[in-house]
Amino acid sequence: MRDFSLSLPMSLLRAREAVMALFRPPLRQHGLSEQQWRVLRALASVGAMETSELAGVAFLLGPSLSRILNDLETRQLIERRVIVADRRRTGIAISRQGLALIEAIAPTSEQIYAEIAGRFGVRKLARLHEMLGALERDLAELPAARMARKNQAD
Repeated sequence: MRDFSLSLPMSLLRAREAVMALFRPPLRQHGLSEQQWRVLRALASVGAMETSELAGVAFLLGPSLSRILNDLETRQLIERRVIVADRRRTGIAISRQGLALIEAIAPTSEQIYAEIAGRFGVRKLARLHEMLGALERDLAELPAARMARKNQAD
């Protein structure tokens, strides 16, 4: 077995933690967890979507997303809307207050991105995005990934 320090999952987790350590303080100043932020950002960028779709886009499990949505709705940062075509389904959309909160955090977020790019390098950061996207696409084609998707659908 490879050395623990060379474990790809651990390397990715360490890198994620290094990045999130920069973004957590401003989110906390606005009373948001990183999961809540992911939901708001997903809704702001994609628009209204169903809960199951939102869970996939924000990489959250259903029970966690349910709690997050209840909290965001209580704070009037999102709105739930019945889908007219099928009244059993509910769409989730970001509210004006939610958009205002994103606009309030955006300058700090962009400043952090600029600091990361300044330290790591603009080209290296762009290349990292490309490489991570390629890794995600390539791994999705592995038999184990197809099996995992099938099991999630069941």
